[in-house]
Amino acid sequence: MWSMSSAFKKGQRGQATIEAAFALPVLMVLVLLLLQPGIVLYDRVVMAGAAAEGCRLLTTASDSDAQHCHDYVMRRLSAVPQADIFHVHSTGCTWDVQLEGDEVARTVTVRITTEAKPLPLIDCTLGLLGLCNERGNVVIEVEATSATQPDWVDGQVSPDDWIRQWV
Repeated sequence: MWSMSSAFKKGQRGQATIEAAFALPVLMVLVLLLLQPGIVLYDRVVMAGAAAEGCRLLTTASDSDAQHCHDYVMRRLSAVPQADIFHVHSTGCTWDVQLEGDEVARTVTVRITTEAKPLPLIDCTLGLLGLCNERGNVVIEVEATSATQPDWVDGQVSPDDWIRQWV
């Protein structure tokens, strides 16, 4: 027999389906909005680590060792997946590693730049805000600078003062 309560129960099931149909796209957009900053943050962390280690290596490198330093930084950057949302690699590698200085310079600098393709929907927003380059990619850049010698070596702090700090 057909009753009013069974008709009411069928209506409730349909309501949940309609609510899910409206809620799922909103949920997916929220996931995309959280995923893109996480990807960029991961890239920046790996790049900053590679730049800092490159600076430490450059402080003891001569001019002839510059290629070895560059290769070392590139090996460290291989921790970033070769997917376009992490690092554009399909149209040619976009890693740009610039090394400045060596063991005789006062400071050394490592600058790393790459491009990442924004996720769908986010690319339109970033394009409208002017945060994408001409290829529609987000440019991520990190720079690390380090002194090659401690301050007391340059005469700014005497060795006796330096020793007193540690005793």
